[in-house]
Amino acid sequence: MVDLIIKQQDIIERILTLELVRVTERAAVAAAGLRGRGDEKAADQAAVDAMRRELNRLPIDGTIVIGEGERDEAPMLFIGEKVGTSTGPSVDIAVDPLEGTTLCAKDMPGSIAVMAVAPKGCLLNAPDVYMDKIAIGPGYPPGTVDLDNTPEENIRALAKAKGVTPGEITVLVLDRPRHAGVIAACRSTGASLRMITDGDVAGVIFTAQADETGVDMYIGTGGAPEGVLAAGALRCVGGQMQGRLILDTPEKVERARTMGVTDPKKKYDMTELASGDVIVSATGVTDGPLLHGVKYRDGLILTETLIYRSSTGTVRRIQAEHRDMRKFRLD
Repeated sequence: MVDLIIKQQDIIERILTLELVRVTERAAVAAAGLRGRGDEKAADQAAVDAMRRELNRLPIDGTIVIGEGERDEAPMLFIGEKVGTSTGPSVDIAVDPLEGTTLCAKDMPGSIAVMAVAPKGCLLNAPDVYMDKIAIGPGYPPGTVDLDNTPEENIRALAKAKGVTPGEITVLVLDRPRHAGVIAACRSTGASLRMITDGDVAGVIFTAQADETGVDMYIGTGGAPEGVLAAGALRCVGGQMQGRLILDTPEKVERARTMGVTDPKKKYDMTELASGDVIVSATGVTDGPLLHGVKYRDGLILTETLIYRSSTGTVRRIQAEHRDMRKFRLD
């Protein structure tokens, strides 16, 4: 039995690390064809269709355990959908075929195609709802910040652990009306705020690169799929993260219960959101601080992808040139 598990893990490593790059590359290129067109749903649909097509070519027995689209009625790779050829290892998959649909539709920075894969049972299986999140980068004592603390308490605790004043802390927050209280609380400490319109997967990852990005902490409410994807990536590069599903109606509570969520108020740490050997692939759609977007040059399609793997702690940046443009777009 042990040998079987080891063999399956070897298969996952061999197949998925680079094959996932191809999946997010295809989704990114499909969405990039609709950059700046003002049609969020069309761009999302193009990315979903491309990602589904590529996933179904992989020799895996895959299940979408946390997906995109249920909350806002966008096209989706739906939760519970089976993907792959069913001939390989059993894996769980979390997807956001086009994170930052508005960014893509307006050709603004930071839109990406992203997904995570882990052995069966290792990714949180939950409905597509919102999630309260907090994240910081590596190098701090466990429990430095806590989702149940106020923003002021978390900022002061992080500043103390970092050896600086609260005024030297930068917090990243999604620019949403629902965050008015969080924004006011952060500013009351003297901390700086960086506001983003979309893209909280990248926003969480920024905390792990504070020296480069200037972002020390992520706070706020965003999508649960993005929370699972961000937790998987953060596990590879270090840091702390907590999340809590927002199950604010009886229907959401019941949906979550059918997926195995027995405590609707549970606070998940990073390893509960994404455990085991997690592989995360993210390809740029539009240029942004994390990745370059898709480019067309001299008969080529150029893509840039980050591939994270938690078991080895590796991050690979892959810049690819694709020469058969018609085949790349239509296969």
